[in-house]
Amino acid sequence: MNAAIAKRLAQLERLHPKKIDLSLGRIARLLEKLDRPHDRLPPVVHVAGTNGKGSTIAFARAIAEAAGLRVHAYTSPHLVRFHERIRLAGRLIEDDMLAELIDEVAAANAGEPITFFEITTAIAFTAFARTPADLCLVEVGLGGRFDATNVIAQPAASVITAVGIDHQAFLGDDLVAIAREKAGIVKSGVPLIVAPQPAEVLSEVLAAARRLKAPVVLADRDFSYGSLGQKGAGGGDDLDARWYYRSAGRRRVLPRPSFLHGDHQLTNAALAIAALERIPGLALPDAAIEAAMRWARWPGRLQSIGEGPLARCLGPDDRLWLDGAHNEDGARVLARFFADRAGEEEPARTLHLIMGMGAQREPMHFLRPFRGRATSVHGVPLAGHEHIPPARIATAASGLGMTGLVAGDVMGALADLRARHAERPIEVLITGSLYLAGSVLADSGRLPD
Repeated sequence: MNAAIAKRLAQLERLHPKKIDLSLGRIARLLEKLDRPHDRLPPVVHVAGTNGKGSTIAFARAIAEAAGLRVHAYTSPHLVRFHERIRLAGRLIEDDMLAELIDEVAAANAGEPITFFEITTAIAFTAFARTPADLCLVEVGLGGRFDATNVIAQPAASVITAVGIDHQAFLGDDLVAIAREKAGIVKSGVPLIVAPQPAEVLSEVLAAARRLKAPVVLADRDFSYGSLGQKGAGGGDDLDARWYYRSAGRRRVLPRPSFLHGDHQLTNAALAIAALERIPGLALPDAAIEAAMRWARWPGRLQSIGEGPLARCLGPDDRLWLDGAHNEDGARVLARFFADRAGEEEPARTLHLIMGMGAQREPMHFLRPFRGRATSVHGVPLAGHEHIPPARIATAASGLGMTGLVAGDVMGALADLRARHAERPIEVLITGSLYLAGSVLADSGRLPD
């Protein structure tokens, strides 16, 4: 990252309040000083949820861009560079514009306490308001009701992806209370697209929609989707394999996503299509949706790492995967994906994890879905971040019947795996943290663009 940009961002982090009150007061105050840029955005799709937000936005962006539209996107966190958070009409924000906006918005804030996410949201909305586009995709940072993005009063559509337990320090571990926070993005009269949910989550979301008279577009009721035919030897991701999307009496047959692997991504793709269908005047040609399935990408989500220094640590028949999942629901999705692959891959490969986790996480919960599926787990540190000691990860793995190991870094873990399993091919998943995913991408020379 540009050193001048890094210095400016560090200055923004120092504005963080000593005590955070959950409200939209700080961001609203700042946006007023900036002439309310959030009221001058293109049609907005606002996306909340626990898992799948970024992938849903990636699919929506791919579809809209394949249809010839200019698309803004605001996502978080970034993996390697801050610029990943702000995409202007299809391109990552450039250094010069970002530097100017940081200076302008910081000056408007005048040193007042404000969170990093709040002030960078103001920067993004200011950039979006000044750059022509046809659509604006906005990801909630945390929760929903008091998230800085929730100042958008009238989006074109709201989406709630899969809801589960995560960020307990901020949202607690009561699923109903978490659902209530996510449902805080529901707006009066705005279509609400809802993924399949646990019953208690769905009840809370539907109650919010009734109160605000928001029309609900519900998965498995108002639209449906699913896999067609054989999944193929690639674990469900060969282009010959198809899936269907059905809405308003019409059934589309589409290629499975080429780069976003796993059946859970069909849910995210379906949510994206359902949301875009609800935007008045937005045409969705079949060719655009098909093209989007072939090139939609979202780095660090079941991403295959087939080249670079980390891949070279393994043998030619080994497979290396990267996923930033860090909660139990995400782990279940990953475990299911690799279980599906196990009976279809030739030659057969045993699964091994390399795992680093933030200090507030619980490795035993994350690893439980891999019991009986993963052979070993290397615990690694998260350089530059508070993290669970690798030995604690190894102990959790051992307690679940896996071989628990420790390494100083990812490359060391890969070298150890190669030495231990030189006689047969293996499959390796690096997971447990988006910070770890970003570090791996940087080390592999794969900068998200």
